[in-house]
Order: sequence, then C-alpha cells, then structure tokens
Amino acid sequence: MDFLEKIYLDNTIGQWLTVAGVILLALLLKKYVSRYLASLLYRMVYKTWKSVDKKSFVDLLLAPLQWFVLTLIAVFSIDKLNFPSALFFNLYRINTQLIFERTGITVIVLVFTWLQLRLIDFISLVLESKASLTEDKSDDQLIVFFRDFLKVILGIIGFLLLLKFTFGQNIGNLLTGLSIVGAALALAAKESLENIIASFIIFFDKPFKTGDDLTIQSITGNVERIGLRSTKIRTADKTLVSVPNKQMVDSIVDNLSMRTERRDSIIIELSQKTNSSDVKKAIETIKSNLQQLSPALISNAVYLKEITKTGLQIHIEYLTSITPVVQIESLKQNIQLQIKEILEELKIELSFAADKVN
Repeated sequence: MDFLEKIYLDNTIGQWLTVAGVILLALLLKKYVSRYLASLLYRMVYKTWKSVDKKSFVDLLLAPLQWFVLTLIAVFSIDKLNFPSALFFNLYRINTQLIFERTGITVIVLVFTWLQLRLIDFISLVLESKASLTEDKSDDQLIVFFRDFLKVILGIIGFLLLLKFTFGQNIGNLLTGLSIVGAALALAAKESLENIIASFIIFFDKPFKTGDDLTIQSITGNVERIGLRSTKIRTADKTLVSVPNKQMVDSIVDNLSMRTERRDSIIIELSQKTNSSDVKKAIETIKSNLQQLSPALISNAVYLKEITKTGLQIHIEYLTSITPVVQIESLKQNIQLQIKEILEELKIELSFAADKVN
C-alpha cells in the first residue's frame, strides 16, 4: 500500500494506476458499450421510422461512437489528476497545462462532430431508400443536396464550438465581428455564393434532375450529381464535366430527357438513271413499310427533296416516341436496312457521286 501512496509527477502511483485502469477498461469495453448505446438510439429512431434496418444503423454509428465514448472517459479521467509541475512551463502567452486541456476539448468536439455527420448520413440513407420507391428522381437529388448542405452547416457549428471551448473566443462577439466584415467576405466569395443560390433555384425550379440527358452550350451528357457549387455531367466520351450552378441557371439548357418525341432523318441519293416511275414506287414502298416497321414510329414523311447534278435526293423524316440513344440508333439501323432491301428489290442504284447514305 505504501507503494501506491508514493508521489510521482505530483500524483500518487495509485492515482496514475486508477486512471490508466479506467482508460484501459474503456478501451477494452468501448465496442460493447458503444453497441449498447447505438441500440438505445435505434429504439428511439425506430419509433419514427419503422423500416430502419438495425444492423445498418449500428454499423454506421459504431466507429464514431466508440471513439467518442473512449475520448470522453479518457479526458475526464485525466482531468482528475494534478498536472505535473515538471511539465508546466509557459509558451508565449499560454502554458502547457492549458494546451493539454484544450487538446482534450478539441478531440471531444471533433469526434462529436464526426458522430453527428454519421447521423446525417444515416438519415439520408433512410430517406433515399424511401425516395427510390417513387418514379420521380427529383426527391433523390434533393436529399443529396440537403445532406451536403447540413454537413456544411454542421462543420461551421463544429468550428464555432472549437473557437468557443478550445480558444476561449466569445461566439457572440465573433458573430458581430463577422457581420461587420460580412460585406467584404461576400465580395470575396461572390462566385461561391452565387453558385449556392443557383443550386437552390435548380432544386425548386427543377429545369433538370439527376439522370437527365441535356445539352448546355457545347456540352452534352447525363447529369450525375447536383451539388452546392456545381453540376456533374457525364459526357458520351465518359469524361466528367463540372459546370458551375450559376452557369447552369444563366445558360440555355436543352433537356433532352423531357422530349415527348424525337425527330430524325435519313437522306439517300439515287442514280440519275432512275426513271420517274421507279422513284415514285420507291417513295411509296418506303413510306408504307415504315408505317409497319415499329410501333415506336409515330409518323413519317418520304419525298423527293432535290434533283442535283449527281443524283436524286430522297429525304426520309420520321418521329419516334423513344428517346434513349441506343434504341434510337437501333431503330435507325432497321430503317436503313429496310430501305436497302427495297432499293435492291426495285433494282434501283445509288448515285456513284454520293459518298454515303446520309
């Protein structure tokens, strides 16, 4: 017992061992304690969302909850010890004891913020699973947007808590000071603020949504993500283009996915040797066959467009109810094969001067 009463670094060995034992016990039991706490939180969440999966909830919160419990116990245990005078010295205007205390508070705030971020992730996952059951994809992108927005707000709150408890700053005075320099900050971050405001306009006006095919200026592709600052568009070349949201709002956006019909055309050039009766027959046969080719074809027009020095130009124009590019190209291929078969049956030749069927 005398050994435990010996003083070492301004604390008895018994005190050092007690603190070390508590921290070691917390380290060994953190997983079980955290899982139990996560289960308690799950019961509270389950009252609101009956469809919440317990395993997903616990797995998402377990890691930050473990570190939060361990950090909390370690900081409060070490706080019971007397700070060793041998380690006490001043550094400029602060001392080492204050550095240790504020480091502990910083770790607690950071781990707690991490825990809150995981909660936001879980809530967004629950909402996304419900939103996936609906056909409208705008609610999916709205969830992702507000998830990122809440994370930014939470990060700002965490930063203010650090200023308050770690650096001892008065948040009220700080906010007052920020309001004074707010105009300068707004000017400095003018572009970022404009993009954030534009993102709200996109979500509430809904000119497009995630998954839509669109064209803006010279960019054509599929919208993969709408963020706070920019919209990510995947092009046909599989490159990912980031377009600032302000530009998405200010520019003319052609939403290809909103088309109810799609117009396409094919131009063939017949030989000058083709007589008028064969031309008429070819036009009538092509038009008749197109009407029976696919139910997706809404209407079509086949006519002799122009007589040139090189041949006779026949235009085939049609409207289709399908919009996916792959299906459009497949339909166009079938139409061209049908035209080729008709020309072969009628023994009509294409113009030798024409490079290809347009």
